[in-house]
Amino acid sequence: MVVFAEIFENVVLDGIFAAIAGIGFGAVSNPPRRAFVYIAILAAAGHALRYVLMDYFSFDIATASLFASFTIGMGSLLLGRAAYCPMTVLFIPALLPMIPGKFAYNMVFSLIMFMHSLDVPEDKRHFLEMFFSNAILTSTTIFMLVIGACLPMFLFPSIAFSITRRK
Repeated sequence: MVVFAEIFENVVLDGIFAAIAGIGFGAVSNPPRRAFVYIAILAAAGHALRYVLMDYFSFDIATASLFASFTIGMGSLLLGRAAYCPMTVLFIPALLPMIPGKFAYNMVFSLIMFMHSLDVPEDKRHFLEMFFSNAILTSTTIFMLVIGACLPMFLFPSIAFSITRRK
């Protein structure tokens, strides 16, 4: 019972922090006020799902991001009519907390360290491997985020393009 409570607490906290970040990213793009609640819900649901898939089901970050972004895309398709906003207004700020910033930072850091260690072949090789490893992981994860979020638009085009239309 204690383990379940701890897992639940971790998932909820992850969702809350993602919701706060999603609201912050949403504020930058200036959506209507009614959209902020939906952005927060989508960011929390997507990030919490990715957290659960990675930590409790041993998914890699790219695959977990694909499923989480698909969830955000489907959620923006369903919540878009209630928010009276296009899908992109909802899912782009909700996806931004899932950008793998740690790996992108390590990619740039390893590139800089590679440039500083041109005289030491062992260090140069190490930083070059680190650069490509982080670059592949970062680009694959971002690609999966885009695919997962856009897939609902292609699966349900009549719904996606009629969200802001009155019947």
